[in-house]
Amino acid sequence: MIPVKPMPGWPAFLVHGEVALRPLEASDAEAWRDVRSRNMDWLRQWEATLPPGEDHSGGNYAQVVRRLRRLARQGQAMPFAIEVDGSFAGQVTVNNIVRGSAQFASIGYWLDRGVAGRGIMPIAVAMVIDHCFTSARLHRIEISIRPENSNSLRVVEKLGLHEVGYAPRFLHIDGAWRDHRIFAVTVEDCPRGMLATLISS
Repeated sequence: MIPVKPMPGWPAFLVHGEVALRPLEASDAEAWRDVRSRNMDWLRQWEATLPPGEDHSGGNYAQVVRRLRRLARQGQAMPFAIEVDGSFAGQVTVNNIVRGSAQFASIGYWLDRGVAGRGIMPIAVAMVIDHCFTSARLHRIEISIRPENSNSLRVVEKLGLHEVGYAPRFLHIDGAWRDHRIFAVTVEDCPRGMLATLISS
């Protein structure tokens, strides 16, 4: 068996104030389920679903973590757990990492509604983008958001990401194919770092 070359920048532990990011672990199961169950109605309308005809098995937490950790070992993802004041509060995942001439990835995120409105998600996403551009040596990050998702749109607005396109029927979410606005940032767009720019704005 050919050994998998470790991905640059993973695993990673990032901290700023009350916000800490670390690899998502199997031991997060109870906290993850608790937060997800309390936020089910709030999260359902924004989260990807499988269209009819796809295999709907493999959705429990243990299977999700195994899949994400496998992708991380293969250099295709970085699944971060968000902790706020030491408690599990959500997730930021770097997905679809492409190397070669692209050096590209996308980011998705969700947060416990109980800690929303405190500026936590912009800080978390800013830290992850900085990590992608430095330790992980990526060049471009993209975030896709439904036009109706005002909370996520505020995150990219605070971070100053450029809107680069509109994708009709882009992802299957909450039972239907949904349009998305596409935002992106390259390393050249934030020479001071995303977090430093956010804090100084």
